[in-house]
Amino acid sequence: MRNIYIQRLIQIPIERQKIEIVERKGLGHPDTLADGIAESMSRALSKEYIKRFGIVLHHNTDETQIVAGKSKPSFGGGEIIQPIFILLVGRATKEFEGTWIPTDKIALKAAKEYIRKTMANLNPDEDVVFDVRIGEGSTNLQDVFMRRRGEAPHANDTSFGIGFAPLTETEKIVYNVERRIYNEFRKREKAVGEDVKVMGLRVGDRITLTVACATVDKYLDSLKDYVSVVDSLKVWIEDVSKEYTDRNVEVHVNTADDYERGNVYLTVTGTSAECGDDGNVGRGNRCNGLITPYRPMSLEASAGKNPVNHVGKIYNVLANFIARECYEKVEGIEEIYVKILSQIGKPINEPKAVDIQIIPKDGYDVERMEREIFEIVEGWLDNVTKVTKMIVNGDVDIF
Repeated sequence: MRNIYIQRLIQIPIERQKIEIVERKGLGHPDTLADGIAESMSRALSKEYIKRFGIVLHHNTDETQIVAGKSKPSFGGGEIIQPIFILLVGRATKEFEGTWIPTDKIALKAAKEYIRKTMANLNPDEDVVFDVRIGEGSTNLQDVFMRRRGEAPHANDTSFGIGFAPLTETEKIVYNVERRIYNEFRKREKAVGEDVKVMGLRVGDRITLTVACATVDKYLDSLKDYVSVVDSLKVWIEDVSKEYTDRNVEVHVNTADDYERGNVYLTVTGTSAECGDDGNVGRGNRCNGLITPYRPMSLEASAGKNPVNHVGKIYNVLANFIARECYEKVEGIEEIYVKILSQIGKPINEPKAVDIQIIPKDGYDVERMEREIFEIVEGWLDNVTKVTKMIVNGDVDIF
């Protein structure tokens, strides 16, 4: 029997607590942009390693840094005065069994392609300066990484991952408002940039959303156009929110604007990284795409870590998978929290501890759920390499 512990959690469910705060940083936010670039490099390296050698080799690209540039936005179209600087840093296997791999070239290409795919108005060839500083991993960690042929990979760190289910209404609103602004509203209004931050506050049954949304200057001819776009976005968010809750939702957009002074959230490229806002991997959304201070969280930066034996990534993904499946399949769970702890050098399918904390619905006993939960946890641990494949293929979002 693996080290699996199941216990009743004595706590008021989040949905029934008086106060709740939830945040999401959109794909164009400098911190999330750093996450995306780091993860794109990891996936590109993983695919190249598989193509050349049939396996993913040791690497970690989770230290990407973004240094803000300088811009001069203006209605009708401004310009970038000083480009954004992005430092691509981490560790990667550059030589294997006598074959050299152009890791820096692969990483740089992946970073540029990610920006092109994600940002409609940020040109990675003109608006960004890249510096690739990818070294090689320590001999010890590379040795731990290779202890996996014929068995489960061995953990390259002593760390933990956390997941929970279900999402509250506030969490669903915050997550989906940003995702739908990016995927839906931007398509009908090109002046809306990708740098969106949504902060949700619930007090009792009243939810307040404070949304910061960059706009792109070349699509706006005047302050009047800007105000029209912001007002339209506010109404749209109010309508979208109704799909996730019956509670009253109050929406505020770009509250730092000062129309009398003409000081508004106007950008050239759609991200605040162009002027004054730096970005770092791991400073934004957790593995489930949210920042949730009322929930237990891991501070691990999942983006960019190798998907084979870095538990700082794998266990966070795994914990969320386990939590969601238990909630969906095991009757009587109101809330569930999953915490998985590794021990460096030990097989990742044999964690030091899997702690399952449950708030049961009224009339249900945790003891009666244990067998089903054990089976779900064991099933995921027996097939833990499935998580690696999903990450490499881009089938799971981690920020």
